[in-house]
Amino acid sequence: MIEERRLWVFESRVLRKILEPKWDGFVGWRRMHNKELCDLYSSPNIIWVIKSRTLRWAQHVAYMGERRGVYRVLVGKPEGKRQLGRHRHRLENSIKINLQEIEWGCMGLDWINLAWDRDKWQAVINTG
Repeated sequence: MIEERRLWVFESRVLRKILEPKWDGFVGWRRMHNKELCDLYSSPNIIWVIKSRTLRWAQHVAYMGERRGVYRVLVGKPEGKRQLGRHRHRLENSIKINLQEIEWGCMGLDWINLAWDRDKWQAVINTG
């Protein structure tokens, strides 16, 4: 996705500003490569952090129940017409896409039922 690429580039740019420049005895000052930046900065990348927090929030909403407004917004289908050129993309769709990316979407289970099982859901979040 374009947004993920932009976030990755932004994170690399910020890390490069913080950790650079590097002194190399033979060449002098040089820029670090992305691989070197990732090795020095041991935290997970920003895309995975956002996806894992989205999944944690989805578990929280799944516990709320059907009468709560947040649950209805997350699971419900929007009424009316969409704007011209806009996709029918909902928050629930992005949760399902995240589960498919980490290969938990093929289980055939509804993500809400999966979220009720705390141990499995923690395994999903930590699969990154």
